[in-house]
Amino acid sequence: MKPTPPFVYTHRRITPQRHEITFPSTRDTTTSAKEYDLLSKAKDNNAIHEKESQFHDEWAADTRVEDVKVRETFESPTALENRWILREMGDLRGKSILDVGAGLGESSVYFALQGADVTCTDLSPGMVDFAERLAKRHGVEVRGKVTTAEQLDVDAGAYDFVYVANLMHHVTRRRDTFGAIHRALRPGGRFFTWDPLAYNPVINVYRKMATDVRTDDESPLTFADVELARTFFVDVQHREFWVAALMLFLKYYAVDRVHPNADRYWKRIYRESARSLWWWRPLVGLDRALTRLPLVRRLAWNMVLCGRKGD
Repeated sequence: MKPTPPFVYTHRRITPQRHEITFPSTRDTTTSAKEYDLLSKAKDNNAIHEKESQFHDEWAADTRVEDVKVRETFESPTALENRWILREMGDLRGKSILDVGAGLGESSVYFALQGADVTCTDLSPGMVDFAERLAKRHGVEVRGKVTTAEQLDVDAGAYDFVYVANLMHHVTRRRDTFGAIHRALRPGGRFFTWDPLAYNPVINVYRKMATDVRTDDESPLTFADVELARTFFVDVQHREFWVAALMLFLKYYAVDRVHPNADRYWKRIYRESARSLWWWRPLVGLDRALTRLPLVRRLAWNMVLCGRKGD
């Protein structure tokens, strides 16, 4: 029997009317082994897209707008990645931002609240619809677009920043995705991604336990993805977070008795307060030293990856 989630959500099915997405057809007859292989891969990728879209449509339908944390996602003590990214971005007033794989829209709405002009994309129509409603609740506007990260059907050379949070580990064709990000940026524009790394054994156990709140096609990043980014961008940097700080996950499981399937830990962290984290803050300081060590930084939960489009 699965444990009862600590929060009760109102289930409301969303049927978006304005957004459509079409996956490429793979039914053409092939005449060579190479063509067959390419079409087979395309078919597999389309199947992954369809499954991801359905999973995230259901997530959007099962979530209430009033339950979504916006400012906390960037300002909470646990928002380590986003706090670092915000410092790198600087003043966002008047900046154009493309939020790829925006999900529920917390980041899109936050950027809009800071004065940015925001376009948010997702392959899930339900998520795009949700993000637009979340923006309306907070008194701002974002433009939603249903598109895959690999195709990224948006204006070329139009954005100062491309922000990609917790998406790349869902993407199978990362070269295509980096290429799409490159096309979307203005010359000199910067991209920021952050995603889980593949190496930490504790996180890998967590992934195997959290089967109801994640998709089985996920593939965490490796440092090979840093090198891939360098084939498209200049000034590529990476920064790792959450080594000792992962004790918070162990607390959720061993002390709070919250099963990974009962609550999304990576969302739960934003409900923490500075007061509740008195014991955790020294671990963040320790991580600043630990992640300077190449072998230790491999054990981090998340990596921020950023770079700039050449002039």
